[in-house]
Amino acid sequence: MNRYTVAVLVRNQFGVLNRVTSMFRRRQFNISSLTVSETESNEYSRITVMFDGEEDYKQQLINQLYKLPDVCSIKEFTEDDSVSCELLLIKMENDPKSRDDIRAAADAFKAKTLDYSKDSVTFQLTDSSRRIDDFINLMRDYTILEICRTGVVSLEKGSTTIRQTINF
Repeated sequence: MNRYTVAVLVRNQFGVLNRVTSMFRRRQFNISSLTVSETESNEYSRITVMFDGEEDYKQQLINQLYKLPDVCSIKEFTEDDSVSCELLLIKMENDPKSRDDIRAAADAFKAKTLDYSKDSVTFQLTDSSRRIDDFINLMRDYTILEICRTGVVSLEKGSTTIRQTINF
């Protein structure tokens, strides 16, 4: 099974997100990350989806997405042709026995301390999904109190934009 990242440029209309994500559900793709926001123009929203599946089914999904009336353009991203990142907030138990190890791990990953109290410490890490997964896996040796991730966001490298390939 492969992992894909796809950006879908849509008209900023009520119900569009539901119609797009329903297409993934109907084709039994598991969405592992989903981000949605307005673009540089309030006429459009950008839906970035990371999902797992097979190549043949992925292409069928993209073809079906293009049939939705509010879908303007779709762009698939690879590690070679895009820049991507994700935001993680992770709250750790502030145990004196593990504090130095947790701090060393956070420093190694260049995580920023956002909140520090007697009982907990909260870190912020902005990086690739793979690096965030690695950081979380390392922190599993200690007591994780809470995790919140934003989902991946991606842009194509160079000057090309998703709006330059609008397919109305």
